[in-house]
Amino acid sequence: MKRQILFIFAFCVIFQPESNAKTYFVAPTGNDSINSGSISSPFASIMRAQQVVEAGDTVYIRAGKYLMNENQISSVQRIWAVVHLLNKSGQEGKRINYWAYPGEKPVFDMSNVKPENKRIMAFDVTGSWIHLKGLEVIGTQVSILTHTQSECFHNEGNHNIYEQLSMHDGQAIGFYLIKGSDNLILNCDAYRNYDFTSEGGKGGNSDGFGCHPQPGGTGNIFRACRAWFNSDDGFDCIRAAETVTFDHCWAFDNGYSTEFKSLGDGNGFKAGGWGLRKDFRVPEKIPMHIIEFCLAVGNKANGFYSNHQPGGSYWYNNTAYQNGTNFNMLNRNAEFSEDVPGYNHVLKNNLSFEARTFDTQHIDSTKCDVTYNSFTLPVKVSKSDFVSLDQSQLTAPRKADGSLPDITFMKLKKGCDLIDKGTDIGFSYKGKAPDLGAFEY
Repeated sequence: MKRQILFIFAFCVIFQPESNAKTYFVAPTGNDSINSGSISSPFASIMRAQQVVEAGDTVYIRAGKYLMNENQISSVQRIWAVVHLLNKSGQEGKRINYWAYPGEKPVFDMSNVKPENKRIMAFDVTGSWIHLKGLEVIGTQVSILTHTQSECFHNEGNHNIYEQLSMHDGQAIGFYLIKGSDNLILNCDAYRNYDFTSEGGKGGNSDGFGCHPQPGGTGNIFRACRAWFNSDDGFDCIRAAETVTFDHCWAFDNGYSTEFKSLGDGNGFKAGGWGLRKDFRVPEKIPMHIIEFCLAVGNKANGFYSNHQPGGSYWYNNTAYQNGTNFNMLNRNAEFSEDVPGYNHVLKNNLSFEARTFDTQHIDSTKCDVTYNSFTLPVKVSKSDFVSLDQSQLTAPRKADGSLPDITFMKLKKGCDLIDKGTDIGFSYKGKAPDLGAFEY
């Protein structure tokens, strides 16, 4: 575990443009036909910039609204209409960077892109060694009335970084991965996404983040991302053939509209699942996902959910508060003939408080390692254990570097009996032993 942590920190280094690399600029006032792409003569579109970039180059995107139209669709692939197709790759140590200009916020408004009978992708990244940073996507549409989905960012490449992206107030999934390995999704927010068009507007196709890698798609990590008021789930990795890691992520109020109208499934972290029947997509070896130091609050269904997974996952130092069920480890048996209480899970140092129905559900403690949790230790959790239970802090602005805001919500008070009650599982901690939950005192 410690070696994994060292790798993760190394992977998170924010790469700077190489001194011999070229720099280009895109601006709402730019021109793709006659401009050179310099800061004083910017391009108008990312797609024009992609035509000239090479490995190691950086494209800076200036502030303002980029109101996209259907004539800017760059690719139509079967049922997909792709506005930005980023299919040119960088190299190891020489990424192609598409970055917001420092201190500025470029906003891509997809409200006018409604091609008939097509699913919409605002950005489809099929290239590798690409770094997107600081972009905002709003208003991504759904135009199909039957079962469908649209996506703000779609990944099929390897070794990509998605950093400080914001995907909100549209009908699409914020970020979606079906192929690719060793991708990092860092400090991103997906919120208020509600598909009110397809399937009668039930909202069941708009997750904040979806990660469903095919065989070989290892090493995909979500770190310090937030998902809230998405009409379906916050984070979803159903039918993932490889392990997905969720680290220090927050999911809250998913499954609801902003008026708390009940919509889609409403899980905070849906970590696993293959449906109720075995088919060709089920791998021979079921992956064990890693959910660590995450926070699930007020989600309609479950905070942390195994979702009929035919096997277990690792659940470390998570905090759940006022979800329908805080920790639901429901599994499918190996024969896919029935749902059974969860098996092969490892739950340690987790904290559950004030679930609306159950703190825990569907856990076979004889077939799991369930120790050093608030629901297995002789401790009592009460409001007096926390500095604050003000949920509004969860949507506070991020820090200048994109990291999560400093909050007091569900931080442990000095002297509470949840401090030093965990067990050492390889992460750093203060005091005699790790604390319970996502926040070390």
